[in-house]
Amino acid sequence: MKHRSTDEIRQLFLDFFKEKGHAILPSASLIPENDPTVLFTTAGMQPLVPYLLGQKHPMGTRLANAQKCLRTDDIDEVGDASHGTFFEMLGNWSLGDYFKEEAIGWSYEFLTKPEYCGIDPTKLFVTIFQGDDDAPRDEESANIWQSQFAVHGIRAEVGEVGKDEPAKGNAGPRIYAYPKKENWWGPAGQTGPCGPDTEMFYDTGKPHDQSFGPVCHPNCDCGRFVEIWNDVFMQYDKREDGKYVVLEQKNVDTGMGLERMAAVLQQVNSNYDTDTYKRLFEAFNTVFDIRYGADPAVDRSLRIIMDHLRAVTFIIGDERGVAPSNVGQGYIARRLLRRASREAKRLGIDTAIAPTVCQEVINIYSQAYPELTHNAGRVLAEVKKEEDKFALTLEKGLKEFEKMIGESTSLTGEQAFILYSTYGFPVELTEELVAERGGTIDRQAFDEEFAKHQELSRTASGGAFKGGLQDQSEETTKLHTATHLLHQALRDVLGQHVEQRGSNITADRLRFDFVHPEKMTDEQKRQVEQIVNSIIKKDLPVKMAEMSVAEAKEAGAIGIFDEKYGNKVKVYTVEDPDSEKGYFSREICGGPHVGSTGQLGGFKIKKEESVSAGVRRIKAIIGQ
Repeated sequence: MKHRSTDEIRQLFLDFFKEKGHAILPSASLIPENDPTVLFTTAGMQPLVPYLLGQKHPMGTRLANAQKCLRTDDIDEVGDASHGTFFEMLGNWSLGDYFKEEAIGWSYEFLTKPEYCGIDPTKLFVTIFQGDDDAPRDEESANIWQSQFAVHGIRAEVGEVGKDEPAKGNAGPRIYAYPKKENWWGPAGQTGPCGPDTEMFYDTGKPHDQSFGPVCHPNCDCGRFVEIWNDVFMQYDKREDGKYVVLEQKNVDTGMGLERMAAVLQQVNSNYDTDTYKRLFEAFNTVFDIRYGADPAVDRSLRIIMDHLRAVTFIIGDERGVAPSNVGQGYIARRLLRRASREAKRLGIDTAIAPTVCQEVINIYSQAYPELTHNAGRVLAEVKKEEDKFALTLEKGLKEFEKMIGESTSLTGEQAFILYSTYGFPVELTEELVAERGGTIDRQAFDEEFAKHQELSRTASGGAFKGGLQDQSEETTKLHTATHLLHQALRDVLGQHVEQRGSNITADRLRFDFVHPEKMTDEQKRQVEQIVNSIIKKDLPVKMAEMSVAEAKEAGAIGIFDEKYGNKVKVYTVEDPDSEKGYFSREICGGPHVGSTGQLGGFKIKKEESVSAGVRRIKAIIGQ
């Protein structure tokens, strides 16, 4: 296996596919245009969806690129060895041109040939779609893989998941079949192009952990296998009647995580041990004399700092760059930068860290992404301004904290909220300071204050709208409860595919965005209104319970609010003894809500319209 730098892998990939007749696209902006459903570009294929759906691309039918991506679902998990936010996705696409034979052949060639990745083919394992009532088993991909492995004298047998041990040499199970959950893509909405995929895994050689099952397999969670590439074959069109029809224009969409491939080729245990992160850690150590790899607690802080500030550099330095603020992408930039600053304080650093790290990020990535050089001045000015602002916030907050706590060891939730709302003092930092004195804060009381007085933001989980209240009047609290009733009524009338994509509430109306492929009929709108008004008329109690996310899902809760207050989430249930389930709706939410549905008075849909492909919007009022 060839030891390759991150820059080498990126360039080799692009050069390889250029030789195969692909036009090399520049990375699309990290800030999506005309897509209200997401804050950031989260995958390489996202900017190409119109062309995968049939629109002609001006650069032809064979495309490849390295795409900047950012995912914010796991911000609070960053710090361990696996989670991250910003990453690069390498991809190649065929828009009705080549299909499985070429795509799989080129994947195998790039992975195994010495002039590219040079991976020992006995270390490669692949997965295919196992077939179901909608589409047959992907025997074609299995046969192509077998012919590819045969070039190296390897007999790649098809194994049974959970039963057959993976091959250890030139013969044995090397191909495994999985259901749609693992080996199928799409459609993007309820209908449209979709199809099976085949995924490539690298065998690290780590021993199998039997707590994950008696027999290992590529999708086992024990850590032995690492997914490195995914080839999606869009060969079906899912119709409104649920049938899957073979497409005339078949597409290929592939994705390879650059950082993950670098970790494999550099034979390190995580992305944080690859060459680019090593450069960041070394630059940080040069200035602040704190070394990575000596202490687990320090390593955690350093990983947060480097991951978050790398992401911030790309957010601000993008051609459509966004500065830290309290809304949208700017909120994410602010949250990431302030979390990095908190970790620096934890390491005993009282000076600014962002300019040092962001400059090194620019140095590392400017050749691949020249916009970082063009926008370097803006990046460095914005991070310095934001870090200085946060330093003042901390200074004022610390003084007020000392006044509040006095000789005590604990704070009330209300006091912690005053620190947060008046002084911008992060509740996590308040908890840390109190813990140092051997005390606690009443986190539940803080959460209740937060729910009463703060706008509930969904930006961290990828939504582009606010998920809560613009103010906390009685009327907006009623409207917030009405969105829950509307959400469930839509699912009852239109189907279980309906999912919330954003909401916005003012004092006089609610706005609710949801997944649905077509315009609602007048009859469907009438049915939704009827259901909601019947629940209001019943004057059903609205009850709140705190539980873990797993418990919430087990209890049947829906919703996409992943605001984590400690280890618990709040679940609001509209109880209904006449229902088989015992409730009308159950949803994860930060609140607040009315005590019973009768307080809403009535419900009326004022408008139903399109927001984007597959997303609809309802505007409604209550009290009529």
